[in-house]
Amino acid sequence: MNIKRNHIYLVTGASGFLGESLVGEILSRGGRVRAMSRNEGKLIELQQKFNSDIHIVTGDVCNKVDVVQSLSGVMGVFHLAAFKHVGMAERFPNECTRTNVTGSLNILHETLTRKEIDFVIGISTDKAAQVSGVYGATKLLMERVFSQFEKINPTIKYRIVRYGNVLYSTGSVLCKWKSLLQKGMSVTITDPSATRFFWTRGQAVDLIFQ
Repeated sequence: MNIKRNHIYLVTGASGFLGESLVGEILSRGGRVRAMSRNEGKLIELQQKFNSDIHIVTGDVCNKVDVVQSLSGVMGVFHLAAFKHVGMAERFPNECTRTNVTGSLNILHETLTRKEIDFVIGISTDKAAQVSGVYGATKLLMERVFSQFEKINPTIKYRIVRYGNVLYSTGSVLCKWKSLLQKGMSVTITDPSATRFFWTRGQAVDLIFQ
C-alpha cells in the first residue's frame, strides 16, 4: 500500500492508542493527515506534537454529517474508531454496536460516491474469531460488511487488519499488572501453563502497511 505525497488520509479514532503512531507513519511517508476523534483534548495534543502537519476534526463516526465532512478530499481511510473495552461492551451492547457496526457502515456508504478514494482499511480484532462476546461480534459484523462492499464497489480497496494483544494498549492486562506491582500488591496466577502473546505498537502499525 502506497501513501501518495501531499494527499490527504483520514484516520478515524486518531486519538486512540494506535492513532499517534499511525499518524506519524503516514506523515513520514509524505502523506497529509486528517485526524478525526470525539476526544478534542487528545486531538489538540496530537496537533501540538505534529505541528501544522495534520488537520484535526472533532467528530463521531456515528454522525453521518461528521463522516461526510471528514471524508471530503481524502485519498484513503484508516478506520480505527471503535468501542473496544470488552467488559463495557457487555454492559452497553447498544453503544458498542452503534460505534463498531453503524459507524463503520456510515463510512462505507459514503465511500460509494467518492471516486478519489483508493482504499478503506478497517481495524479489527482476534476476538472476531470464535466469537464469545459483544465486542468480537460487532467486529465480525464490521468485517463482513467490508467484504460486501468490496464486491459492491471494486474500484476501492476495502481491507481488514486483525490485531491481537498490543503491549500496554488501553485496557491491557499488562497495565493492570503494572499497577498492582507499583502498589506493592501481588499478581494472581490462575494457571501457570497459560500463555499470552503480545506485540509492540510499532509492529501493529507496520502490519497495516504490510
